[in-house]
Amino acid sequence: MTPDEIKRRMEEYRQQALAQFPLKLIETTGDQALAKWQELKASGQGTPVVLGGEDEMHPFDNLLTPFGPNGPNVPSRQSVDDILRAAARIKFPDDLAARKAADSATALSRFRAELAANPDMPLPQIIETKDGKRRAYTRDETVAAMEARPHDPPLGDWPASPDTSLGLSVAYDILKNTPLPKVYIGLAPTDDWTTIPAYLRWGGWNDCPAAEYHVAAMREWRDRYGAELVGISFDTINMRVRRKPKTRDEALALARDQYVYCSDIIDQGVGTYSALAAELIANEWWYFWWD
Repeated sequence: MTPDEIKRRMEEYRQQALAQFPLKLIETTGDQALAKWQELKASGQGTPVVLGGEDEMHPFDNLLTPFGPNGPNVPSRQSVDDILRAAARIKFPDDLAARKAADSATALSRFRAELAANPDMPLPQIIETKDGKRRAYTRDETVAAMEARPHDPPLGDWPASPDTSLGLSVAYDILKNTPLPKVYIGLAPTDDWTTIPAYLRWGGWNDCPAAEYHVAAMREWRDRYGAELVGISFDTINMRVRRKPKTRDEALALARDQYVYCSDIIDQGVGTYSALAAELIANEWWYFWWD
């Protein structure tokens, strides 16, 4: 297949996915995205959400994947109603924690069985960085790491000055701290913003929860903190809250719930529960990201 043929087929796929995409799209710029979102919110045309742009960090086209033509081995996408019915049965965060624990146990059992059947099976390479030096794990260390139970992050010391929130990060190149030249805002055909993950069929890959868990989490945080979804790219969620936690204990409890929902914000982010809790007290924006 020639490069031109590949390009043509990719464009055909994109157009078919766009035809099935459930949100009406409006273009704006990164520096105007929040103002445009607020304008659309007040217009009564639907519920807006900022979807990111066409940069490498937040490629909008990745949101189209659930709506493209599927091959014979790809299951058809769930209906919005099915996702919302599943969400209504979820007790967040307890059910998500139980689901993740069960998934981890299943994966560990499968790994041990495969290793017993094939002791020389290929393993991923794990690199440790310590005191500025990089070292590859031995095979025994790699097996031990893969068999280790999921860890709980450290509590850590309460920071003197918490980090500032990234805000509406899906509208920015966060490495350069510059607004994206083109950003999409989607208008969902609903007045309930918590249903947007269901419309987008968002999640269900790697450690990112399936769409019904996002709906359940958002409804819990809407009721407790006045949270609202403002931005969602293919791997990032930006929420804004009207009521921040008031005490350290409340913030730490919320940080633990958020870790169940999105472990990367600590494991690959702030490092401790206390650091995250301090940010939750200080900032009105919440940031979630899945690798």
